[in-house]
Amino acid sequence: MLNSMARLPLHVLPTFRTVARLANLRAAADELHLTHSAVSQQIRLLEEQIGFQLFDRRGRRIALNNAGSALLRAVEPALDQIDEGLRAASVAAGGGRDYLRVTSLPSFAQRWLLPRMASWRAAHPDIGMELHASQQVMDLSREGFHAALRTGSGPWRGLLAERLLESPLIVLGSAQAARRLLGRPVAALADEPLLGNGPTWERWFALAGERIRVKPVAWFNDAGMLLQAAEQDLGLALAREVLAADALREGRLYRLASLALEDEASYPYWLVYPPELRDWPPLQALRSWLSDELAASMKTLPAPLTPPGTAPEGRTESRSRVATAAPGRRRAR
Repeated sequence: MLNSMARLPLHVLPTFRTVARLANLRAAADELHLTHSAVSQQIRLLEEQIGFQLFDRRGRRIALNNAGSALLRAVEPALDQIDEGLRAASVAAGGGRDYLRVTSLPSFAQRWLLPRMASWRAAHPDIGMELHASQQVMDLSREGFHAALRTGSGPWRGLLAERLLESPLIVLGSAQAARRLLGRPVAALADEPLLGNGPTWERWFALAGERIRVKPVAWFNDAGMLLQAAEQDLGLALAREVLAADALREGRLYRLASLALEDEASYPYWLVYPPELRDWPPLQALRSWLSDELAASMKTLPAPLTPPGTAPEGRTESRSRVATAAPGRRRAR
């Protein structure tokens, strides 16, 4: 039995908290960026040191027992307070006053944020930005980040979350695809090579009144690659409007239908950050700048399908749209 604080392995308590919350060693290992074995060893070390078990093992899942629940209630507030203290200390440290460390999905960083970094620098020359692109959800306090740009349902535990933008999924294609499809019914989209997630495409077609089974020719784990493939005319993409904003304005991509898919597949974008940074001037500057830039970005989007070289004789452009199928029409493939 534990009889001294000196015997309590304090360094494993954050791992204990994560395992207790997720009730799954592998999920905890992914969140902590550790191996499954390392997490398991830390929990075993804690139990050996205190002299009793904290979890009931149920196959691949584990669950807190009464002793584990009691320990969690005692240590969790202290760990949360330490996390807040570390974040505050990071801000107060040398570079914390004049630079921001921000993590973002690679697609948003590449397709939207990076092209606007010159605007940020011009507006805030005294605030540097370190941008980290990752598919993983980072622990801001442990990794030393001031903020994250995320998508999902939210909220995120221990963080404030501000909704930045709703960005539906729209159909996008190259100029060549736009010329092929101009004026054709929405079902004609299914005759083109389709990129991305098949079930998401099927939901889009169902919304348009078409029952079509989709077998994509390629799919990607990053929306930036998906849009690049569409720009190269490898197929049509169903992607977030905000990520395609610059390509639409520059004529590298065209919106091929006015219909947009707004469901769980098009979660909003969020800015998340620790509560103690709410009034920190660099973060306030970032919040305001993001809001202004996103509004400007979406305000200047072109209308669906006005590709070059498709105008009837005697006119400068055509505004015929692909999505002209009659409601309720069905076609099985």
